[in-house]
Amino acid sequence: MKNSKKKYSVKVPKNIKVLYCDEKNLITFIGPLTTKSLNLKIKLLLIPSSNLIVATSLPVDKKSITGFKNSKKLQGTTIAKIKQVLTEVTYVLSRKLNLVGVGYRAFPYEKLSNQMYFKLGYSHLIYFKIPEGLTSSSLKFTKIFLQGNKSYDLLTQTAAQIRDCKLPEPYKGKGILHDQETIVLKKGKKI
Repeated sequence: MKNSKKKYSVKVPKNIKVLYCDEKNLITFIGPLTTKSLNLKIKLLLIPSSNLIVATSLPVDKKSITGFKNSKKLQGTTIAKIKQVLTEVTYVLSRKLNLVGVGYRAFPYEKLSNQMYFKLGYSHLIYFKIPEGLTSSSLKFTKIFLQGNKSYDLLTQTAAQIRDCKLPEPYKGKGILHDQETIVLKKGKKI
């Protein structure tokens, strides 16, 4: 019983304020950087004395029987979303990408501040638009830094889309890699 309580609970830091509306099934986190809200599908239990949020298995709708079955599954998902929102409210999130290969470069576009262009070994340049809420910088031409606290999902999706412009190939390891990512190289054909 104690282990399941620990599994479906989150300890809130003291610098974050939590507002919970039971009628609208909405929880709002006010942190040092921004304010975020989260719509809920199950009921929560707040314990202010120990700064704890516990996800219950009670569904929002008491009418449907399938809602109760799904609410058991939603406990872990709700806790994971709350943890993600807590990090988004507290920290500035960042991703670093490395360009590995001869002549692979990233440049900021001078005419528009939210665009970059890449030289990735193709016969043409590749232009990429950075979404609102994120900033990109390239101090060295082979490293790209993405920052923002709007959404962790948006940041990781943008990094994945940039990486899709030139995926790392398994024979020489050239391409766009995440920071500290290692590619296991395959052996080529021997004659």
